[in-house]
Amino acid sequence: MTISFAVRGEYIQLDQLLKATGLTGTGGEAHAAVEGQRVLVDGRAESRKRAKLRPGQTVTFGNETVVLVAAQG
Repeated sequence: MTISFAVRGEYIQLDQLLKATGLTGTGGEAHAAVEGQRVLVDGRAESRKRAKLRPGQTVTFGNETVVLVAAQG
């Protein structure tokens, strides 16, 4: 399934995105997923929990893909 997520501001951190989209329930779960290299950013495993993600990027975790878009207004 693909989710579209509007980024308010310049970027969102990877751990915050995982929590905001409901892909993980807590920050600890988000950190464990990243540390376990189970999160892909633009098709590559991402090891930085606080990687800055910007509109146009995609994040994949499990069977879910999140497409980042710029927030309107």
